[in-house]
Amino acid sequence: MIDWEDLRGFAALARHGTLSGAARALGVEHATIARRVAALEAGLGLRLVDRRGRKLMLTPEGLRVADSAGRMEAEALAAERIALAARAELSGRVTLSAPPALAAARLAAPLARLVERSPGLVIEVRGEKREALLDRREADIAVRLSRPRGGDLNVVRLGAIGFRFYANPEFVARTPPEAWSFSADDESLAAAPQQVWLARVAGRRPVRFVASTAELQLAAARAGAGVAVFPDFLVAGVHDLVALDLGGPPLEREVWLVVHRDLRTAPTVRVVIDCIREAFREA
Repeated sequence: MIDWEDLRGFAALARHGTLSGAARALGVEHATIARRVAALEAGLGLRLVDRRGRKLMLTPEGLRVADSAGRMEAEALAAERIALAARAELSGRVTLSAPPALAAARLAAPLARLVERSPGLVIEVRGEKREALLDRREADIAVRLSRPRGGDLNVVRLGAIGFRFYANPEFVARTPPEAWSFSADDESLAAAPQQVWLARVAGRRPVRFVASTAELQLAAARAGAGVAVFPDFLVAGVHDLVALDLGGPPLEREVWLVVHRDLRTAPTVRVVIDCIREAFREA
């Protein structure tokens, strides 16, 4: 008999293309995915993955098994969503995917209060730059800075957040604008509107500090690492950064709450959605 977890791990590898991507999607270590795939190959007596070179490629047999596994996974996930939506009690785990800085600043406190008054509820918050696949149950709910297109999803606008240029006032005082350097997100967010805006404004002026998290970039900007773009909520209460007027209005991005249609009425999911919406109404 094929172990479903082995098949699920292989399906994630086929979908994401790397062990690390599959591991992030399933919330496990990449070594676990490797073991699952090896166990499935042993159980089937087939080589599913071509491991020659640095990139993993599916064999012809692997492509066929991946197609079958994907269909099986979709049906299994649909059954899970039906079961979750049918539960009347307010108990169980709800997984939320959201941008890390936004989740920490806006959602952590209200969700903690929700858990405190709901003893049977477990909320797992995943701070992620990527967009979790809700149809694959990589998350039950997602908060995103871009409206999703397509999919069997229920989408609600939560509001908008503004982005501005900020810098340490001592850096601004000692450095003429033509000599400014900039601080930016790493390549994982290079296509984000705020980073495109930064690149356009910086022009030929250098980006001399690159950070993988907003918290690192904020600390660097406070220490004088140059000009950076931050959402206003992240800088609220920070006294050693000043907003810079570089001409034109601040950048604004809409915030969206996304849930699979099959889950939108599940009691546990509903109460988390209501908590998130209230948090943004009060902001």
